[in-house]
Amino acid sequence: MTDSIALKTELGDSLRERLRGKVLLVGIGNPMRGDDGVGPKIIDMLEGKVKAELLDAGEVPESYAGRMLAAQADTIVFLDAADFQAEPGDVAILGPDDLAGASVSTHQMPLNLLWNYLRENTHADVFALGIQALQLGFGEPMSADVWSSAEYLEELLAQLLPKAVIRSPFLVSRSPLGTSSDNG
Repeated sequence: MTDSIALKTELGDSLRERLRGKVLLVGIGNPMRGDDGVGPKIIDMLEGKVKAELLDAGEVPESYAGRMLAAQADTIVFLDAADFQAEPGDVAILGPDDLAGASVSTHQMPLNLLWNYLRENTHADVFALGIQALQLGFGEPMSADVWSSAEYLEELLAQLLPKAVIRSPFLVSRSPLGTSSDNG
């Protein structure tokens, strides 16, 4: 990933402006194909850390359109490996118009069709955080540059999104009858 403080600051500022209301993060890709698994990996890394809907849509995000609509999100962010002619690990905010110049990994259906469908039916701000892939071969590991970007995005999203509220099971029901009690 190009290690530029200015680029990281610009990305953080842009995301701060766009991550509004209820947020749905959708990881896309196949973990068995090297860098293509970066989207699901970031979703896994964020589990329990942010107050956002998290969805691992694998290689067929269109199969999860119903779940995406049901989330009633104000912001839908796809996390995905992409080829937008940058340095491996570079991160870019991509919209449907950007997809003409960015080939997005291994999906069955062009993402811009799904994005347009979601926009029309939710009025959400829909965009992707594309991570420039280096290796997509079956059985290959994730490249170091893309792994570094996954860690950076986990940290950035954890800073920008509300923290997850983790409730102790002991606070949910303290009495032997299963009713909540303040007396403990």
